[in-house]
Amino acid sequence: MKYLDEYRDSTLAKGLASRIAALATKPWVLMEVCGGQTHSIVRYGIDRMIPESVELVHGPGCPVCVTSLEMIDRAHSIAARKDVIFTSFGDMLRVPGSRGDLLTLRSRGADVRVVYAPLDAVRIARENPGKRVVFFAIGFETTAPANAMAVFTARRQGVKNFSVLVSHVLVPPAMAAILQSAGNRVQGFLGPGHVCAVMGYREYEALSERYRVPIVITGFEPLDLLEGIFMAIQQREAGRVEVTNQYARTVSRDGNRPARDLILEVFEVCDRKWRGVGSIPKSGYKLRYEYREHDAERIFEVDAIETKESQRCISGLILRGLKKPKDCAAFGRECTPQNPLGATMVSAEGSCAAYYQYGRYLDAGKGR
Repeated sequence: MKYLDEYRDSTLAKGLASRIAALATKPWVLMEVCGGQTHSIVRYGIDRMIPESVELVHGPGCPVCVTSLEMIDRAHSIAARKDVIFTSFGDMLRVPGSRGDLLTLRSRGADVRVVYAPLDAVRIARENPGKRVVFFAIGFETTAPANAMAVFTARRQGVKNFSVLVSHVLVPPAMAAILQSAGNRVQGFLGPGHVCAVMGYREYEALSERYRVPIVITGFEPLDLLEGIFMAIQQREAGRVEVTNQYARTVSRDGNRPARDLILEVFEVCDRKWRGVGSIPKSGYKLRYEYREHDAERIFEVDAIETKESQRCISGLILRGLKKPKDCAAFGRECTPQNPLGATMVSAEGSCAAYYQYGRYLDAGKGR
């Protein structure tokens, strides 16, 4: 805890909160992009430390939450095949599709396995040449290098029974979609520190300039978040809009170049549908043609997916920053982590799960 305690100092946190209160002369709405940031904000009560004039809304920063229902159902269809070993990170197993989840499929005999790295799935494919092994490759730019490495390695080693079901999503186009949407309230962003550690923040500069919003690349600890809020409000109050880097101990403007090069070797940009948001142009990755032999969508050709979303779930409005979990009539009642109606409750990084874990369901309807 030695290196964490300095970012969780309560005295410094209170001092930053006081500086934010003294600085904010107008009401401002900021959105944190990353689900990990949402989790920290709720866990440490950051949103309750700052003045009520500064409102934090929660963006589509949980990759599990925004994986489209069609893609979830496609994964379930593939996983149900007897010739398939379907591999995934554990957080995808309980995400509800139209007709259950991967855990339910496993209980019915499907070979669904949790892996801790994409290369584990490549190893499983080598060890099971009579099976077709599929890895569910989801996530933002953060997980793209590891997923790209798995595909690159499988191709280099000739592991032909390995494929990936790709549902990567990209942060900047989603931010642009939010700013363009009807009823948008967001006036500034706390940018995703983990994504920018890989990608850098050059592409956010054009976004900030075009939409006239400050973007502060921010870390995940309480002092990171409070400083990021202060820096964003400082810009708004001064009439400035630019990209600044609060998370300089980890993030550089150019990011991790070898990781970016690997992503571009294996993936190319495509349109992608986001759960609760809709289709966003050029907001995802798909495999390049050269790697088509490892593309699960091409191999299995799953078509005619008929989806069925819960009519009670408002996760789409939450992901766009228009509502909060406490605004949902089902939150903490019909919808809990044990019985989730939507992905924002089932994922550990989802805003609904964070509110529930830290007791915000107990005071739903009592302000923020």
